[in-house]
Amino acid sequence: MKKKREKSNRPNKRDSIYSMTFDELQQWLVDNGEPKFRATQIFEWLYQKRVEDFEDMTNLSKGLREKLKDSFKITTLETVVQQKSSDGRTMKFLFEMNDGYTIETVLMKHDYGYSVCVTSQVGCRIGCTFCASTLGGLKRQLESGEIVSQVLKVQRALDEQGERVSSIVLMGIGEPFDNYEEIMAFLRTINHDKGINIGARHITLSTSGIVPRIYDFANEKLQVNFAVSLHAVTNERRSKLMPVNKAFPLEKLLPSVKYYNETTGRRVTFEYGLMGGENDSVEEAQALAKLIKDYHLNIHVNLIPVNFVPERNYVRTERSQIFEFERTLKENGINVTIRREQGHDIDAACGQLRAKERKSETR
Repeated sequence: MKKKREKSNRPNKRDSIYSMTFDELQQWLVDNGEPKFRATQIFEWLYQKRVEDFEDMTNLSKGLREKLKDSFKITTLETVVQQKSSDGRTMKFLFEMNDGYTIETVLMKHDYGYSVCVTSQVGCRIGCTFCASTLGGLKRQLESGEIVSQVLKVQRALDEQGERVSSIVLMGIGEPFDNYEEIMAFLRTINHDKGINIGARHITLSTSGIVPRIYDFANEKLQVNFAVSLHAVTNERRSKLMPVNKAFPLEKLLPSVKYYNETTGRRVTFEYGLMGGENDSVEEAQALAKLIKDYHLNIHVNLIPVNFVPERNYVRTERSQIFEFERTLKENGINVTIRREQGHDIDAACGQLRAKERKSETR
């Protein structure tokens, strides 16, 4: 992953020290009469030693520590609710931020390590009709530091077990590409070798299909895994499930995915949520395979049995139908897997815990 952005639309004033990329921190140090190498020391204190007070950065001068305290905060999150699945493999957190808004973060234990699913916005404006995250609309964007803080909060919990976060998924509350600059800053910090140091290929970003940003992201040429929430194979059905399709219909979305394939040389994952009686027929599977072939896309399909959300009307696809859908795609030469379900006995659906605990935020 490249370390420097040529241009940024982010405000110069950053509230959280975690919102500063390594390059931005170096520039801030120079602007404040300090040597650039201090950025390495500060990053090590923040992300490797994970201190929560500038006074603990003992190899920095008192004067620099004072400058840092005057300019930044070390963002902290308060745990409001913490849920754990019966099998112990999934933990869901509801965190409260300094302004009182809440966000969800999920820790999942896999055979290959621990994965954290982070939130990118307070609420969401996209309006997907099967998702609890959109209840109440968008309240505000998150600073990159508030996204970083979610990873650090979970990592501190793992520190007690001698474990480490090994992968990151940007699939929590919010549309990452609706908060593009902050997401790019977040990616650079968690990937930086002096930061949290998560390898780019261990990071997955998912979008509902904001087409202009797909082109922008392709041109970043990052090694981050990329997923697009598809969920339907016709504009009529997709617009019903995902209103974003009215702005960026399939005839605009699919060429942008092809551009990403060709520009980066990387495969894209289509996230396909299966909803009983809506989009889970064999005919839909055949149409999905045809769509992928017609556009000559390099695609992996990830089938997702939807979690029931009380505020929504969709039901889970029958198990036998899930396997039939998978079989049909395979018979048509499409690479496909069924997402392993975790946390089904807790508030697993994205935004569901927040909707239950903070009803005032989701009205």
